[in-house]
Amino acid sequence: MAKAEGPRGAGLKIQVPIVWVGTDDVQVVLVNNFFAQFVQPDQDEFILTLGTVVPPALLGTPEQMAEQARAVSFVPVRAVARLGLTRQRVVELGRLLETILRQYDEARKAQ
Repeated sequence: MAKAEGPRGAGLKIQVPIVWVGTDDVQVVLVNNFFAQFVQPDQDEFILTLGTVVPPALLGTPEQMAEQARAVSFVPVRAVARLGLTRQRVVELGRLLETILRQYDEARKAQ
């Protein structure tokens, strides 16, 4: 629900429902790596970066695979999104994730 108030002292409060539009048009992308940072301690801004890491394909005998693994200097993470959030939105996101995890666990127990 989106909320708005009229001019100070008018006592007017308006609530208008919000509706998600176009979610089916947005591609679903797997993310399996995250990092978060705050911009400055005195600012109400956080950056959440989401990415995908795919381990390198190691093929052949165990010895060949070990040799290939030793040649890998790093495994890249491909950034998918960087989100800027206020502290309030970080708290809201945390609650949302806790809720969906609880619902998921309860649904699995009911099976």
